Amino acid sequence: MPLRRIVVLASGRGTNLQALIDAGRDRLGGEIVTVISQRRGSPALARAESHGIATRVVPLRAYVTRPAWDQALADALVESAPDLIVCAGFGLILGRAVLERYPARIVNVHPALLPAFAGGLHAQADALAYGVKITGCTVHFVTEDLDAGPIIAQRALAVRDDDTVESLTERLLVEEHAALVEAVDLFCRDRLAVSGRRVAILRERESPPCAR
Repeated sequence: MPLRRIVVLASGRGTNLQALIDAGRDRLGGEIVTVISQRRGSPALARAESHGIATRVVPLRAYVTRPAWDQALADALVESAPDLIVCAGFGLILGRAVLERYPARIVNVHPALLPAFAGGLHAQADALAYGVKITGCTVHFVTEDLDAGPIIAQRALAVRDDDTVESLTERLLVEEHAALVEAVDLFCRDRLAVSGRRVAILRERESPPCAR
């Protein structure tokens, strides 16, 4: 099976991007061909460049309207010909121009056990404020409904009595990295079957018998 082409959208530190880079082709079944950000100087871009991965910036302020930026991002993605788009700490909601072009080919990692604490950038703080004993992370397909696409993978994490937003965030990142690598690998190896809201994980194809 040929390697799938992966484009990563990232805005911040790029730790989830780094997890994908560290996993490598063999564990992903794919290759990161481009990293795109809306922020010039994003640490995620520096991470990509240090590993010889092409980067591109599509700055929001360069466009008069949000739909115009959405179209510019869609056009940038077309140039990279992705099989899979990974939102790894991307700070903007994707518009229709992107979503309609890549249905069931965009995944996102969210720092909560969806559908809990969806729709915001402060899921860890929300979990602590609510007093939950268990939180976690979710990798899901991206749809027009925010944080509501079919779920691919989840990992749970116990909340400690002395957790702060910072400590919980750092511990969740470990789970996010593992879940994201797992989900990308499953996608790239054609092991995901989506039916409505449910995502089934298919068994690995058996290797053909050796010729005798």
